[in-house]
Amino acid sequence: MKNLTSIIAVAMSTFSGEPVFAQSQSRAEQNPYSLVYGGALSKNEQGKVNIEPVSYQVNGIDIAANIYVPANFDTVKRYPSIVLAHPNGGVKEQTTGLYAQRLAELGYITIVADAAYQGASGGYPRHTDRPQNRIADIHGMADFLSNYPGVDSDRIGLLGICGGGGYSLKAAESDKRFKAVATLSMFNSGEVRRNGFQNSQLQTIQQRLLQASEARAEEAKGGEIRLTGVASVTDEEIAKTPAGLYREGFEYYYRTHSHPNSTFLYTTSSLMDLMTWDATDQLELLDQPLLMIVGSKADTKYMSDEAFKKATNAKDKELFLIDSATHIETYWKPQYVDQIVNKLSSFYQSHL
Repeated sequence: MKNLTSIIAVAMSTFSGEPVFAQSQSRAEQNPYSLVYGGALSKNEQGKVNIEPVSYQVNGIDIAANIYVPANFDTVKRYPSIVLAHPNGGVKEQTTGLYAQRLAELGYITIVADAAYQGASGGYPRHTDRPQNRIADIHGMADFLSNYPGVDSDRIGLLGICGGGGYSLKAAESDKRFKAVATLSMFNSGEVRRNGFQNSQLQTIQQRLLQASEARAEEAKGGEIRLTGVASVTDEEIAKTPAGLYREGFEYYYRTHSHPNSTFLYTTSSLMDLMTWDATDQLELLDQPLLMIVGSKADTKYMSDEAFKKATNAKDKELFLIDSATHIETYWKPQYVDQIVNKLSSFYQSHL
């Protein structure tokens, strides 16, 4: 457990080192929609997939989102559509944008939005990261999409990636507008914030809950907003991080696919909600078709395994392994992305 504890210590602290953003910041700056994924749209062209930045409100908070529409989009027609929920710390311009674009190429209208309090969306205190907000974001995307021209509201699917996967499971328990539910590299945010990654912080649960409570008390007095997590990371710190989720995550989010709106900071008080929440609670309420995709070498695979077992009433459920893929590699690596898109295509085709 020593290595896991050191990983968590890195992930739960704020680095003083300055990140090297040159490569991927320039990618965001060069793209008119600030998309940083490979093969991203750079302009709208007739007869091809198009992107439309949109905004709306969820619980009084301004939400920034992107809609992708299929080639030769015709508002007179009715299209199946898919809501996508982004990973923890991620934004709509990264991996969820990639999958939204690829699914639009298959004929779906797709939407991906920055979570409230994060990215380009509104909300204060910034970096608030509470499960109820993330779930409301998913319901809000469905609200907006249901009223978008060309959308067949009876054929809406859901795809959650990493933390967005856990929140998607919870959203689908109650929201039956989602006719088919898929997750990719699902991450149970509550379990990890509570127990630590791979149960490496079981001995400090009460201590961390006390810190969260004290942080909320400070906020209530109008004092400092305390933050937990990673603000930046140096090359040396990346090199010292053991191989796996956190090292690859640092490389993806702070080097190869970084975006100025993406951050791994969250308010310490958010832990009061995160640590008492679990993506698998009452999962028997989810009765839609369920596809859970995970890399065979992902050190987060145990979370998909746990959730899959608890989704006892899901129809036609399947746990699909991407051979040799790690958690982060499913976000961007072309050979894995192609496999995942093909699997999602057959899944949504069957159920939407």
